[in-house]
Amino acid sequence: MSDSYYNRPEVSNSDLTQLKWMLHPATRPTFADGRNKAFHLGTLVDALVTEPEKANHLTLTIDGEAYTPEEWQWGKEMRKALRREAEKDAFVSMVLRTAETQRVMTAHRRMQYRGFEFELDCRCKWDWWLGAFGGDLKTTAATTQEQFDEAVDFMDWDRSRAYYMDIAASDRDFIIAISKTNYKIFKKFITRGDEVYTRGVEKYTELAFRWWAMN
Repeated sequence: MSDSYYNRPEVSNSDLTQLKWMLHPATRPTFADGRNKAFHLGTLVDALVTEPEKANHLTLTIDGEAYTPEEWQWGKEMRKALRREAEKDAFVSMVLRTAETQRVMTAHRRMQYRGFEFELDCRCKWDWWLGAFGGDLKTTAATTQEQFDEAVDFMDWDRSRAYYMDIAASDRDFIIAISKTNYKIFKKFITRGDEVYTRGVEKYTELAFRWWAMN
């Protein structure tokens, strides 16, 4: 069963990523097995944590997408690591207990790129929404906080967080990531105007302008 969110007409951060890959093919990940395994496994963890009703533990499927027993067990270990973190981290605990999950937002936004003003209908879907701000759940190959901080730029997670913040007009944001290697939990807190937010705005504004110009 497909998610109707992806059929909406507004522009999402994922749309901007596809545009970036089209404009700069060398930045597009390649996968020997012909599929995006990172996305495949990320979908599993996302569902187990934020949409458990989608997880069929008998057929090992998420919305019809099948997983091996080893992948399923790995996903459960990732979720367990996050729950262990919540036992000692008050913020993570609060997010898991109180956040609204998979909240869809849209906004008609006016933007400016190199002095040129344009408008775009934008959309996003929050993993976690806390009322005044929200955040994102990620899986990461990083094994240290330093590596994770570098991944925020390399993976364009700064772009996605700035895009979401501006759709919601929120002043704060966060990423909680689970290491796929050692199950460590990494956190990144973002504030409007800081380095990560500013870098993200620069990234998404250029792509949004190119999207607008092409459409």
